[in-house]
Amino acid sequence: MDSAAASFYLCGMSDTDGRRWHDMGGRDAGPVPKGEHDFALWEKRVDALMMLCSGKGFFTVDGLRRALEDMGEDAFETMTYYERWMAAVNQNLVEQGVYTLEELGTRMEEIAQRGDSYGEAQDG
Repeated sequence: MDSAAASFYLCGMSDTDGRRWHDMGGRDAGPVPKGEHDFALWEKRVDALMMLCSGKGFFTVDGLRRALEDMGEDAFETMTYYERWMAAVNQNLVEQGVYTLEELGTRMEEIAQRGDSYGEAQDG
């Protein structure tokens, strides 16, 4: 492997152990909560959207994983599991040309104008 290929391959890896930042296997991360919890409605919708879009061929599990891993360490520290999933689904849909970031931004602004709740939207 030449130095350019090696540099590309090692991009994002730790200087000390050769792992990428998201590879937490075997590291102490504290206790794992073992209790069951119900998912919020929006989380269930993210899961349904991911299944629908991948089933229609907009992306694969590998594409979803690549987008998740490319987010960087800060995303894993500041975003919830399903927030990261939503960002990864969005990234894949933009890459596939399903919509543009401009189209998404315009639509999000239109929706924001309705208010913060369904009640506000009905009153507006």
